[in-house]
This record gives sequence, structure tokens and C-alpha cells, in this order.
Amino acid sequence: QVQLVESGGGLVQAGGSLILSCAASGRTFSSYAMGWFRQAPGNEREFVAAINYSGGSTYYADSVKGRFTISRDGAKNTVFLQMNSPKPEDTAVYYCAARPGQVDGSSQRYFYWGQGTQVTVSS
Repeated sequence: QVQLVESGGGLVQAGGSLILSCAASGRTFSSYAMGWFRQAPGNEREFVAAINYSGGSTYYADSVKGRFTISRDGAKNTVFLQMNSPKPEDTAVYYCAARPGQVDGSSQRYFYWGQGTQVTVSS
């Protein structure tokens, strides 16, 4: 069992920066691939970024590539999403998710989810 708690959301101006954190409980954190997803009102949940169990491989949605960075700290059981130059269209609730094995871009293949943190980007 893995429990995930996101933090760091809030209001940010376009072109600024924000970092989201996801603290994970459980001794098997190091064996899980981690992902960030987001959902805006009226939209489906969409993939943002993912990182493999070791942190050696990362993957990004085209819409955030070059602006967002996913990373993980095994000692702190935490995964981060550094959001640089956010745009108003990045406004959404951001969710952290975990799955054993390989990274995946499909939300349906993640077993564990956090409660979400709201990110609002003002123009």
C-alpha cells in the first residue's frame, strides 16, 4: 500500500515558477514508477510527466516538455514537479500517482493516487 500527499499548489503568474511535491508513505516507494497528471474543469485527466523507479528515465507530455521537470528523492520518499514558465492553460488540479513496474502515460494503469493540489496560473 502506498499513500500519496501532494503539496505546493497555489496561484502563480504566467512566466513564473512553482514546485509541486508528492510525499509517499510505504517502504516500497523506490520500486514504483511515479507520475503527475492533471485535470481541468470539464476535461479528462491527462498525463503530465512520469519518472521511473530509479529516477534515471523521465517522460513528458508535449505540452509541458521543456518547461516542467519531474524528479524524485528516494531518501525523502518524495517526487517533485518543477513548473517553469507556466501558462494559463496549465491551470488544473494536479495529481500524483504511483504504479509498480514501468512508467506509463495512461492514468488507468496507476494504482495509487493523491488527493490533488490546485494550480492556478494567472495571465
